[in-house]
Amino acid sequence: MIKIQALAKSFAISRGQKLSDSEKQDVRYSKEAFHSVRNVSFDCGSGEVLGLLGPNGAGKTTTLRILSTALQPDSGSVLIEGVDVLTQPVLARKKIGFLSSSTGLYGRLTAYENVAYFARLHGMSETALKQRIDELFTLLNMHDFANRKADAMSSGMKQKTAIARAVVHSPKVVILDEPTTGLDIMTTQTVLDFIRSLKQQGTPVIFSTHHLDEVASLCDRVVVIDKGISAFSDSFDVFKSLSADGDLRQAFMNVINPAGQNKEYN
Repeated sequence: MIKIQALAKSFAISRGQKLSDSEKQDVRYSKEAFHSVRNVSFDCGSGEVLGLLGPNGAGKTTTLRILSTALQPDSGSVLIEGVDVLTQPVLARKKIGFLSSSTGLYGRLTAYENVAYFARLHGMSETALKQRIDELFTLLNMHDFANRKADAMSSGMKQKTAIARAVVHSPKVVILDEPTTGLDIMTTQTVLDFIRSLKQQGTPVIFSTHHLDEVASLCDRVVVIDKGISAFSDSFDVFKSLSADGDLRQAFMNVINPAGQNKEYN
């Protein structure tokens, strides 16, 4: 179980920086700062998959980076199984599997070596890591390139390796930032099937995406972030019902522009 309440995060604006006319109209800008995340709240329970949606620049990645402990928020709280992520980040990291928007693999290491290195960082024994890596490489169809160096991998191979690295320690919560972006159909399907396997194991999964077909296929809950606030947070069925004919694109548009106003869901 992960529970996020009233997150806020701003970034200072450089001295002398001039705002464009559109930026001046954006409620997230003040004279001193850009308020990337203003008020984001949601939760994700055991065995649930939560789809995080929003326009580009809405604050999704900043939110996910806060959940992963990569960023410290200005205010708000994040709890994973009762552990306060913000005050106990080292303990929280043991419970989190985080895939960022960039793979960040070590180019001279093979797929196996990249994953094994992070397993050792998490304190796993050689016997345990070998068993876990074999399991993950089977689930993600990685055995054929296990000994290929990251510098020589395709985008799909790198993404699979990054996912395996993120979950090698069997985390209690998995957070994925646009895990299928740029992948071919077959690799995308492998990644989606892997998310389903996490759900079957009871692991909460939060993933950001622009692909509404993935939301329809996987998600129990949906959160829409717009201009730094959680403009919607509820079940997939409620999200779908926001459109008269169940069209997810229209439901999304109805959330981010309901008569020109945003509504906050806490």
